Amino acid sequence: MQTDNMNLREQAIYWTKQTGILPAIKIKQDDDLLPYIRAMYAGGARVVEITMTTPSVLEHVRRIAGEFGNELLIATGTTLDAATAREAILAGANVLVSPAVKVEVIATAQRYGVACYCGAFTATECLTAMEAGADMVKIFPASMGGPKYMTNLKMVYPEINLIPSGGISLETAAEFIRCGACAVSGARNFFDYEKVQQFGLEWITSQIETYISLVAQAKADAPPLP
Repeated sequence: MQTDNMNLREQAIYWTKQTGILPAIKIKQDDDLLPYIRAMYAGGARVVEITMTTPSVLEHVRRIAGEFGNELLIATGTTLDAATAREAILAGANVLVSPAVKVEVIATAQRYGVACYCGAFTATECLTAMEAGADMVKIFPASMGGPKYMTNLKMVYPEINLIPSGGISLETAAEFIRCGACAVSGARNFFDYEKVQQFGLEWITSQIETYISLVAQAKADAPPLP
């Protein structure tokens, strides 16, 4: 349900921070994504990323948006240019996600009033993303810098919204949050196709619930940053 007085861009940012997760579906085969999305929603996810490399991705976005409306917001990952960004928005995406600083993608998000979570790694890339208008900065690959790298970035950019992605696990997620991240992201840690085939859709729901709980506890216990 949309929070009073929030537009969908603000809602996406709020939900990402509130749940503390941005789960991604990255799949190579042409498959029906709706059951996976329903399982994520059942676990508490309210913003879900689908990579633009997914077969028939725009059709999936349309179907998911048609079923959930504003109850769940769709982010399109690996959005690399303005034309692709516009197609994603017209299909129903509320968040554009890129793995790198793509100013034209950020500008397209601003033009259409949707959120943009821009990929970056270095301090210079983070500043470029923020100056261009990115709402959040997705640090990728986060495993290279580790949790304390989030603290380093927050020390110089206290206002930055950091979402580490790449190498996040149940063992490391809480520490990334305690070190300054506002949410964690990833694909296989939230959606592992082999695990789903083995354990069913309940595996997805359980993973989502566990991560949300871990992140909430880590935020509650987080010490003040330097």
